[in-house]
Amino acid sequence: MTWIAPYVERIDEPFTADERATLDGYLDYGRSSLLLKCAGLTGEQLVLQPCPPSTLSLLALVRHITDVERNWFRRRFAGEDVAPAYARPLRQEAAFNEADAACAERDWTALVSEQEQARRAIANLPLDTVFHSDRYGPMTLRWAYIHMITEYAQRNGHADLLREKIDGTTGI
Repeated sequence: MTWIAPYVERIDEPFTADERATLDGYLDYGRSSLLLKCAGLTGEQLVLQPCPPSTLSLLALVRHITDVERNWFRRRFAGEDVAPAYARPLRQEAAFNEADAACAERDWTALVSEQEQARRAIANLPLDTVFHSDRYGPMTLRWAYIHMITEYAQRNGHADLLREKIDGTTGI
């Protein structure tokens, strides 16, 4: 049986809430939007690269954002000792270049799991929690939220175009 990415429900962010609930809501909206843009597609469709010469695919975006979630929230802010999911030294683009239709269900499930683990990892951290970057200096969790909301917005824009090229679906 061919695996098909499941439908997920997207819930609007809160329209009246405190800062943390608003940030959580916008981030969760972006998270569910990417999953929704993959819904109903097979692994073979998720690895299509419909915009040559780009090698970008929906599954590549899923794999990339899994690493980004893990790096910012679990590794940097929560201090968890977990390896990147896909990126490796000398293979930073592995999330994009090694997307495989046979692994689509595993990769989709890994993102859903990573999103949940990231939520738990930072749930009790104040927004003023600081991570010290060797390259940029101190960064707050508040900044990381906004960075991730922006990251999802960018990737979801890419996903919109990819999905439309794959099967003509728009407006997700």
